[in-house]
Amino acid sequence: MPSASLVSSAARPAMPVLAALSVAHLLNDTLQSMIPAIYPLVKDAYHLDFAQIGLITLAFQVTSSLLQPLLGYVTDRRPWPHAMVAGMAATLAGILGLSFASNYGMVLAAAALVGTGSAVFHPEATRMARHAAAGRQGLAQGVFQIGGHVGYAIGPLLAAAIVVPHGQASLSWFSGIAILAMLLMSWTVSLYTSARRQQAAAGTKQAEGKAAMPAGRVAFAMTILVLLLMSKNAYQASFTSYYTFYLIERFGVSVQASQLMLFAFLVVGAAGVILGGMLGDRIGRGRVIWISILGPLPLALLLPHADLFWTGVLGVLASFIMASAFSSILIYAIDLVPHRVGLVGGLFYGLSFGLGGLAAGGLGLLADRLGIVEVFRLCAYLPAIGLLAFLLPRRV
Repeated sequence: MPSASLVSSAARPAMPVLAALSVAHLLNDTLQSMIPAIYPLVKDAYHLDFAQIGLITLAFQVTSSLLQPLLGYVTDRRPWPHAMVAGMAATLAGILGLSFASNYGMVLAAAALVGTGSAVFHPEATRMARHAAAGRQGLAQGVFQIGGHVGYAIGPLLAAAIVVPHGQASLSWFSGIAILAMLLMSWTVSLYTSARRQQAAAGTKQAEGKAAMPAGRVAFAMTILVLLLMSKNAYQASFTSYYTFYLIERFGVSVQASQLMLFAFLVVGAAGVILGGMLGDRIGRGRVIWISILGPLPLALLLPHADLFWTGVLGVLASFIMASAFSSILIYAIDLVPHRVGLVGGLFYGLSFGLGGLAAGGLGLLADRLGIVEVFRLCAYLPAIGLLAFLLPRRV
């Protein structure tokens, strides 16, 4: 059956707000992605093993995962648009801490600060994107998230071009990005506030449905969605944390070449997330989720047995298809509890990414015991967890 239009011609997405949120997301995630991008440097500087590298990812993602759902719950009751600015201030402090860290403990503390910045940013930004969507939720979340994917991909590229040749202290050069982001986020809040006032003056209000399922089924569906996203994030964590080491060890490439291949893996996610969001508006969230599960599984299983060229190709294809699902998973969850946008945003950006951080720590321990090449063979089975989507209710 053709899908009904969700948006009247009079109610259009507030594209200036969405574009500003997307650029703010880009700047925020560019800084965050500097952490895994400098792993080869800090591994040599502090004589770390893979387990200690995994703990850096864990420090960043656990602070983010613990705080995001809590902040989302609080801001559902009392919205705080300027939270984005406060979060970027924490990220700025973390980046400066990383650039001047003199020991491993300081690196962990600085990574935790950057994770705090992420925790503060995402729940409120998710709410703002939903309010600006005017019913085009897939488009709105896709526009918002494309900034994050591009930013997360730019980080390794900047690290390869600047941080690797100039050393860890050169991270402080990126403090200007944090200051620019704080200014942009302040401007975005003013745009958002103005758009909401215009909606109120026009008497328009975005429709918010109520969850039709019993609370138990909602909780079960949310658990499945978290597991789906966790499997994707755990597989991606194996790349963001260890892909460069895998390429260097298995194929003997340089650090810069490995960073460029990591950039290619990450940047295609930007295209995947926007196309997946738009496709979800047209064909339904459930179908997009299934495409993102069945598509990457054979690619992931083939990747550990491929040569250098095909490793790059298979990784890029898997990243593109997996990224297409995030908008649909997030909107599916929000539609289950439409009055808890901040909580759901915090839960899915926070908890699921935090579980991915735990996976990164566990993969580091395995890498020290089995070797990084063997770990990538084992990680090929992670996307299979997505088959739990069979248990999702046929609702969205």
